[in-house]
Amino acid sequence: MESKTLHPAGLTADMTTIELMAEPLRAGGWLVSEAYAPPARRPRTRGAPPLVRRLLIASAVAYFALVVLTPLVAVFYEAFRKGAEFYLASLSEPDALAAVRLTLILALIAVPLNLVFGVAAAWAIAKFEFRGKSLLVSLIDLPFAVSPVIAGLIYVLMFGLQGWLGPWLSAHGIKVIFALPGLALATIFVTVPFVARELIPLMESQGKDEEEAALVLGASGWQTFRRVTLPNIKWGLVYGAILCNARAMGEFGAVSVVSGHIRGETNTMPLQVEILYNEYNFVAAFAVASLLALLALVTLVVKTIVEARTHEVSAR
Repeated sequence: MESKTLHPAGLTADMTTIELMAEPLRAGGWLVSEAYAPPARRPRTRGAPPLVRRLLIASAVAYFALVVLTPLVAVFYEAFRKGAEFYLASLSEPDALAAVRLTLILALIAVPLNLVFGVAAAWAIAKFEFRGKSLLVSLIDLPFAVSPVIAGLIYVLMFGLQGWLGPWLSAHGIKVIFALPGLALATIFVTVPFVARELIPLMESQGKDEEEAALVLGASGWQTFRRVTLPNIKWGLVYGAILCNARAMGEFGAVSVVSGHIRGETNTMPLQVEILYNEYNFVAAFAVASLLALLALVTLVVKTIVEARTHEVSAR
């Protein structure tokens, strides 16, 4: 039986109520509630000395200027050394225009195919468990481990005139090596990992609860992908496509092996720069190189915008 006590006003109250009322701390003769207690001070952490910070920043800026900024400025300086008229004339030559056109064609072939493969592979790896999953991940990372020159030689051994399939292809009038198909295969190989590797961790972090809920509510597989999965991965997909496009336009090693260096037919922009430079046509070589640098800068700007947008979406 709970005991009762008498208040000065003559009212009775339960002892449990009095105990709850007596919980506030007594400080200096006054009852101070724990809710109003001053917050504990965090220990002050001392940062690096100002001199150390300035030295680190200066070292980073100097390294960036030496390794990145100076070569970039040198490219544009050499490209315009004989004036803007000669610069435009170098870019308007038939071989240069053919190299630009071929580079864009290869990018238009490689990027969409790798987008489709990257989404399919990332969806399978992130959403399902199956045998050979680790093997598939290793195969996706294979272009990172294999030299592009070795990749080009593999295609030559497979589709060249003396290769495994070369005699059969030659008998049927199909040309792969030293033609557009070989260039496309080499470009696709070196750009395979970028989209998939960007989407796999993103889709794994999102889980599969939303897709399962959509399927339970009666949505079809295509509706689930279009209305649930795709909106969640769209910025990662764009980011992977940007990286894939940048690598496709700048690839040199694998493309050099399978191209044959045929002027106006199988030379991409990097190969055209090499040929012009070996012919001591430095201004024209730097003119084409400056166009590649401009494409790289545009890609960098778009990449930065997409990164900022991705961080905003993930922070919500």
